[in-house]
Amino acid sequence: MEAVAARARVSRATASRVVNGRTTVDPGIRDAVLRAVEELGYVPNSAARSLVTRQTDSIALVVSEPPTRVFSDDPLFSLVIRTVSSELEVSGKQVVLMLAGSPQAQAKVESYVAGGHVDGVMFVSMHGADPLPGAIARMGVPVVSYGRPAVAVDLPYADNDNVGGAEQAVRHLLGTGRRRIATIAGPQDMTAGQDRLTGYRDALRSSDRRSIVAVGDFTRASGATAMRHLLEDDPGLDAVFAANDLMAVGALQTLRKAGRRVPDDVAVVGFDDIEAATFTDPPLTTVRHPVVEQATAMVELVLTPAGPHGSRHVILPTELVLRDSA
Repeated sequence: MEAVAARARVSRATASRVVNGRTTVDPGIRDAVLRAVEELGYVPNSAARSLVTRQTDSIALVVSEPPTRVFSDDPLFSLVIRTVSSELEVSGKQVVLMLAGSPQAQAKVESYVAGGHVDGVMFVSMHGADPLPGAIARMGVPVVSYGRPAVAVDLPYADNDNVGGAEQAVRHLLGTGRRRIATIAGPQDMTAGQDRLTGYRDALRSSDRRSIVAVGDFTRASGATAMRHLLEDDPGLDAVFAANDLMAVGALQTLRKAGRRVPDDVAVVGFDDIEAATFTDPPLTTVRHPVVEQATAMVELVLTPAGPHGSRHVILPTELVLRDSA
């Protein structure tokens, strides 16, 4: 900065104002400083700047899953990461991806944030009584959750209408005459799994039908296993609502192996509307989960700390997408 100021024949303070984008500088002086910046190849020292501004221009995206889960065939993780990165880039910030799928990894995340390396934290895929969000929130760092958090910590969050979407899916199955409707529920230590099971039960309760429940972990393999158990427990079931599309894909595989025709014998509905839902055999009826919009809302929340009235929550609508499986 001293060299830039000397080359432009201005004070260091003036050169700093130009480099930092201040508009209260004479246009001629501004042009001289920018020419000096270009001639000298000057690049601002972000580490030094952060000491002054106490801003790192970095936001942590903490995924509470092991690497094998994050980098598996679940496209939602990659879509969230891609959306968050793009939205932060527009705001002049960068994302720091951190995986917190074990106590050791959680301790490293907590230490990193406590060291002042990021300006905010976004949590994705939290499970149960995860202590990390509360610990970081107590540091005074802005914290936001992708989905309603299961922990007893008042955090801003962006979510979708999991209850309403699941209820709409099951009501569709009831409306097509299905009588024995099972569900492959998601993990019950995650609010998405809890809420989609609640929506399923609410729809059946209103029609005086009994619940038939198996639980998976949002993976394709767990959907296949859960479907097998459901057929063993109730061979007469004629429909299944899976709490995400990957489990629905697994269910389709099991039904095919069991000689059950979809949708003639068993109708299948998923949740998320991932790209693969259009390529299953038959194409999957599902509930569209607005992933991009939800991730964008999460970024907006972390960049704009909650006001005096406490945490803010965004809940986005879902949409039933009808295809050939139900």
